[in-house]
Amino acid sequence: MLRRVLRSRWLQGAMVCLLAVVMLGANDPEMRYERVGHEMMCACGCGQVLLECNHVGCPDSSRMIGELRDQLSSGASDKKILEWFAAKYGATILAAPIRGGFDLVAWIMPIAVFLMATVGTALLIRIWKRRHDLALAGQPAPAALPHTPALDALRERIRKETEY
Repeated sequence: MLRRVLRSRWLQGAMVCLLAVVMLGANDPEMRYERVGHEMMCACGCGQVLLECNHVGCPDSSRMIGELRDQLSSGASDKKILEWFAAKYGATILAAPIRGGFDLVAWIMPIAVFLMATVGTALLIRIWKRRHDLALAGQPAPAALPHTPALDALRERIRKETEY
């Protein structure tokens, strides 16, 4: 009985420690700013993440960072902020598609195509092997050619012509 209580207490303590580590910085505004800012691309066309855009004289990054700070201070959720930016600048502003709705296809299709191709290839090989086995099972073993002087001369000529 005592052993079970002790084990239960250790498990509870471990869970509290795990939750404390996971929840560290969950409400930190600067961590949220970094996380959301790294989920968007700069609109200037440089192809860099918004918070890391080092494009000299970038006309868009400072404005977008200001908009990001405004959205964060309004208290909107991360998903709502990303949707707001996608509505304003287009879906290409997102570094990765939002998981939901039609954008879920962008996450599922590559995996689905790979799995279908793998299964299709395995089925094709299995069909070919089955055809080959059936063809071999239905045919008698090839008979050896008889030894006649004409065939022996032909074999000797082939052997001479294929030597190095």
